[in-house]
This record gives sequence, structure tokens and C-alpha cells, in this order.
Amino acid sequence: MDNRYDIIIIGTGAGGGTLAYALKDSGLKVLILERGDNLPQEPENWSARATFTEKRYKAKEKWYDEQGKPFAPGVNYYVGGNTKVYGAVMFRLRKEDFKEIEHEGGRISPAWPISYDDLEPYYARAEELYLVHGKTGEDSTDPPRSSPFPFPAVSHEPTIETLSVSLKKQGLHPSHLPMAVDLREGGRCIRCKTCDGFPCKVHAKGDADVCCVQPALKSSNVTMMTNAYARRILTDESGSKAKAVEYERDGKIHTVGADTIVVSCGAVNSAALLLRSANGKHPEGLANQSGLVGRNYMMHINTGLVALRHKENTTIFQKTLTINDFYFGTRDFPYPMGNLQMLGKLQGPMMKDAKPFVPDIILNGVAKRSVDWFVMTEDLPHAENRVTLTKDGQIQVSWKPNNTVAHKKLIEEAKKMMRHAGYPIVVAQPMGGIETNSHQCGTICFGNDPDTSVLDQFCRSHTVKNLYVVDASFFPSSAAVNPALTIAAQALRVADHMLQKKSMPASDEVYV
Repeated sequence: MDNRYDIIIIGTGAGGGTLAYALKDSGLKVLILERGDNLPQEPENWSARATFTEKRYKAKEKWYDEQGKPFAPGVNYYVGGNTKVYGAVMFRLRKEDFKEIEHEGGRISPAWPISYDDLEPYYARAEELYLVHGKTGEDSTDPPRSSPFPFPAVSHEPTIETLSVSLKKQGLHPSHLPMAVDLREGGRCIRCKTCDGFPCKVHAKGDADVCCVQPALKSSNVTMMTNAYARRILTDESGSKAKAVEYERDGKIHTVGADTIVVSCGAVNSAALLLRSANGKHPEGLANQSGLVGRNYMMHINTGLVALRHKENTTIFQKTLTINDFYFGTRDFPYPMGNLQMLGKLQGPMMKDAKPFVPDIILNGVAKRSVDWFVMTEDLPHAENRVTLTKDGQIQVSWKPNNTVAHKKLIEEAKKMMRHAGYPIVVAQPMGGIETNSHQCGTICFGNDPDTSVLDQFCRSHTVKNLYVVDASFFPSSAAVNPALTIAAQALRVADHMLQKKSMPASDEVYV
């Protein structure tokens, strides 16, 4: 066994990276295990062809659907996790998202075991940590805030400003997107067109690597091991306490122990790790007495909306505008529909996967004239949407969207508003499918009842008392906004809980 630690964190994304940052000055000896390496700063970071066509930064592995057919998942194994290529949008969940909500068809989005007020101070801390720029008072669905955004909103460029004015004339409430980018005075951001789906060549994106992991590693208490793939979590003989992580590095198997183990691998890989960690005391997977590990997998229902007119769109940094007027429905459709937000400015190669037979010259021409939207509807939890393992231990994902009527209604509203804004051609392109899982969540949900949840409200396993899961796995519902800020806020909350328990007398409750 390698050296022993107080805490092992497996993963460096919005959950694990933020938690490591929050514990860096605690005096606890922390080891971070990351299966990937540092993402290189290189010219290809800003190449649409390298990033989207060649998929240079996408994981080179296969998962399997419920029929056993392989597919390439949309995951990225680097320090910082998927935040290295995310769109840098950091919404708070709406206050109502923490409560039970009825959707079209009588479907239910379940309540969370915590309220918005429980998470609000941690939202504020996470916004400051991740350099979130925004503006209060524009969006009627915004939850109450104890403080304003730490940085002013990213301004609209002329085409988007004109569009915003047009949308206001339609009676809508266009708002500035909450963006995690370094546009502070003297900051790194140059407002390029490669924020959405690209790595940032100048480290100006508010990602978990730049904002959390790098500062954490400056502490003598924090160590990181890259290219270290966590195979299993081992328990003591009673099965009630996790004692070590078995990991693979350079083709060799190692074991490292800790008093507390935190899983932050992403909703699919975290569930897979717990399932791989089955033993005599946990025959169905570690901490899986409820049978819910891997179940209720969610990842949003997404569509790209391309609005065209003859005049060129000269916008470079397009991710500045959002619409939430349809989030909770309308008078004609009184059920939640979801969120509309600008995509990063499309380039021809970014559309090649969806339109492989369309010549590049046409795709490039479309991209020059388009205004591009991301249409996002809540994916509701369903027990048969789940992560399992094949007989030989490979990841298998079963998923079917279940809130499609509301999504179609939102697309209709988006098309109507853009036509009224002077864009006669509006085309919708589905962005979902089992391989598109950038907002994956829900496979190891938290709650107060051990029979209906895997984790407690502080993301600690009900049955393995020193095991935590801190990533979007804990979400009981997906809401209809980007999950990154909520993951980071809960990680800060979990860290505070751990530190409050640090002074307790030695027992199996230490650090939990």
C-alpha cells in the first residue's frame, strides 16, 4: 500500500476540484487521483477542426447502449474534467427547482433534501471562485441573492444587443448569461469565438483546473497523481468503512488508503466505480443497498437552433444572452419548458457531424449568417434510465428521453420569437442522443431516506460512512439549467461539513 492520506478525492472536475480547493488550508493530507493528464496548451485548442471534427480532446473509449452497441461518449479525461471544454455558463438552479414540480403528462420532478436557502451562500462563494460575470434584476425567474454577481456581465456585441432589444419588444425578458470567464481588469479573456466546447488556450475560462486544482496544489497538504485510473474502492471486513482505493498507473496496480474517500468522477463513471467495487458485504455494488446506484440517469434534452438572415453576423463572443420566460411554462402550456441560451458562435466544422454530406463552403456560409441557440429542457428521472456494467465490466448506459412534449413546445416558442425578430429561416437540430452527456447527473442521488436515496444531504453514503460522492451524481432532478455551479456550490458545502466534523473524537464518524 502507498502512503496513507486523510482524504482521497477521485476526479478533478467541478466537484472534486472545488472540494480540493476548499480543503487546501485545512491541515488534512489530501490526495487527488486523476485518470487523465493535464490538457496541453497548444494551437489546436482553438481549432474547430481539431476539436470537433478530429475530436482531439474527446476520450478514446467506448461505452455500450442497452442493446450492447458501442458508442463514443462525450467525456474528456483531463485535469479539470469536463469543465476544460464546457461552455462556462454557471447558472444557479431556480428556487422552485429544489421543490417537487409537476411536468406535462403528470410526470414529477422530485424535491431535493435541501432548499435553495441551504445552498445560497455557497452559490455566492462558488461564483466568486469561478469568476462568474452576470447582472441581477433582468430575469424574473432568478432566485433571491445575498450578494450581487462578483463581476459585471459580459456585454453584448452589436448583433446580439439588437436582438435583445427586439426580444424585449416582444414582451420577453432577455438576460445576460452568467459566464465564468476571466474578464476582470487585467484578466486573461480576449473574447474569442472558441469558448463553447473548446479548451481555452490562454486559461481564461473559469474551469476547475485553473480556478481550483492549480491553487490547491500550491498547498503542501495537497498532492495530485495524474494518469491514475481508480479501479475499485476497498472496504474493511465489516463493509461499513471504505479503507483504500485500488488504482492503475503505468500498467501497474497500486493501493492507497485514506480515512475518507470522495468519488467525483462524473455521474456515469462514479456509478460505474461503485458498481465495480462490489464485494461480499456489498454484492450489488458499494453503497448500493437501496439498489439505486446507476439508476435515474439524466442529461437534459438539447437542441441547437440556428436562425438565419441574409445579413452576416459579425459577433465573435456570442455567449452573452439567455431567455427564461418559458422556464416554468406559459398560459397556453402551464408546464415547465426550459431554458434558451446562446451557443458559442458556430463555425462550419462544428456542424459537420450533424450535416456530414453538406459541403464545407455551405456550412461556413451558414455559420457567417447565423445566430445560434441552445434549447434545453429538463430530463426527468426514470429508474430504467441507468448505468450498469456489462459481463466483462464495461460501462453500459440505457437512456430514453421522457419530457419531449415540453421540449417541442420550447422549440416552437424559440422559432416564433426569432422569426418575429427578423430571422426568416430557423432550423432545429437535435443535440441529444445517448452519446451526448455533457450535463450527466442523477445516478447516485442524495436524500433523507436510505431506502430511496444513496447519499445523505452532505453527499455521504448512508451505508459506508466515510464514503462521499461529490459530482452531479447526487442530483435528484436535472432542472433545466447548466449544473456546474450547483456541483461546485455543494462541494463547498460538503467541505464545510467535513471541516466542522474534523474536531470530533476519533470514531467512524470522523470527517463525515
